[in-house]
Amino acid sequence: MLLVFSILAILALILLAIIKYDIHPFLALFVGAIFYGLVTGMGAELILQSITEGFGGVLGSVGLLILFGVILGTFLEKTGGALVIAEQILAWIGKKSVNLTMMLGGYVLSIPVFGDSTIIMMNPIAKSLALKSSKSYAATIVALSLGAMCSHSLVPPTPGPIATAGILGADLAQMIFWGMIVSLLTLIPAYLFVNRWVCKINLKPTLVIQEEKLDAAKFPSTFHAFLPILLPLFLIILASIANYPAAPFGKGDFQHLILFLGSPVIALLIGACLSFSLPKKFDRKMLAASGWLGEALQLAAPVIFITGAGGVFGKMLQNSGVGELVSMGMRDANWGIFLPFLIAFALKTAQGSTTVAMITTASIVAPILSPLGLDTDLMRVFAALAIGAGSLGISHANDSAYWVVTQLSGMSIRQGNQSHSLGTLIMGWTAIGIIFIFTLVFG
Repeated sequence: MLLVFSILAILALILLAIIKYDIHPFLALFVGAIFYGLVTGMGAELILQSITEGFGGVLGSVGLLILFGVILGTFLEKTGGALVIAEQILAWIGKKSVNLTMMLGGYVLSIPVFGDSTIIMMNPIAKSLALKSSKSYAATIVALSLGAMCSHSLVPPTPGPIATAGILGADLAQMIFWGMIVSLLTLIPAYLFVNRWVCKINLKPTLVIQEEKLDAAKFPSTFHAFLPILLPLFLIILASIANYPAAPFGKGDFQHLILFLGSPVIALLIGACLSFSLPKKFDRKMLAASGWLGEALQLAAPVIFITGAGGVFGKMLQNSGVGELVSMGMRDANWGIFLPFLIAFALKTAQGSTTVAMITTASIVAPILSPLGLDTDLMRVFAALAIGAGSLGISHANDSAYWVVTQLSGMSIRQGNQSHSLGTLIMGWTAIGIIFIFTLVFG
């Protein structure tokens, strides 16, 4: 009972520190982990061991993935490659299907680019299409935000899913494969929600920035823009196939080469290096500390350090014996895949940050995967996706994405709750329903 009470009390203190006192999540998680170790009677040596193993272990496998993913997204954003991708999706789907175009555009762009940045970048297109098609501006921007948040929570190489997969030991190639399936199915009710409900919100754009005014001559080609995203994903999936017991590529040097190039760190490094070729005119200052690369490092650093602090918290829980406690306490219970979902859902709703909710939940759940029946290779992937599903909703007034949507569009708080917030709630519960069905069929 002391362990259970200690975990709940520390989580409450962490949330209080982040929400009320605006303390950085890294410090709140790190100090909270040490305080938990002291309260539960762990020795000084074990606490120090947990800090070293937790921080170093997680960052050793996850830190570089987050960094290379952020570098890739930054160069796509700065060079206009992200807008090229959006325009291509628009050309494929057509301006008649405005809401579907915005939703899928936000979905694709939010895989390499942060969700908030995706919404900000594509907002001029959302405004323009709403004006040209006489559609509700609320519908176009909410379609965009829901698409962005869906892939942001479920599909690597977005930082949250990468960190979660690393902490739980889930295979990244399978995470990409199942994450895409779950997220695309989740978009179906989200799209229906936008078309049947959000479109009734009568909101017209007050200022339209025509995308034609942008200097498209400096943008990369469509093939060039897609290449840094698709090639790493292809290499990771190819390496996963090469690792099958049947050894479809043999067991010689060719297989070793594929496994090397398809290892997540190398694949994302290749993607990041390819993104350096996106500018029409390359300037070495882009790679300087004050250039685009330096900006990417600044964006990645908080996520990396929060992930490390989450790793310390998870290792502290593990070394305190919480796994054995849960094994005994949940012997006759059947929480299964719903426990990681509910923890992530509660944390996301309480403190607003998707990444913090995912990392904290993964750190809590990692030591108890076995008693939950989630310790096989595939179930680890589904557990990571369940955490992503929980972190989808509810996005409300404590989430930066909520304010980006409402402030850019001019929606009222009530309209934001009725559209963006309700949409994330629908997506979260839809995603966990799909994941649960998949665990029954494939688990």
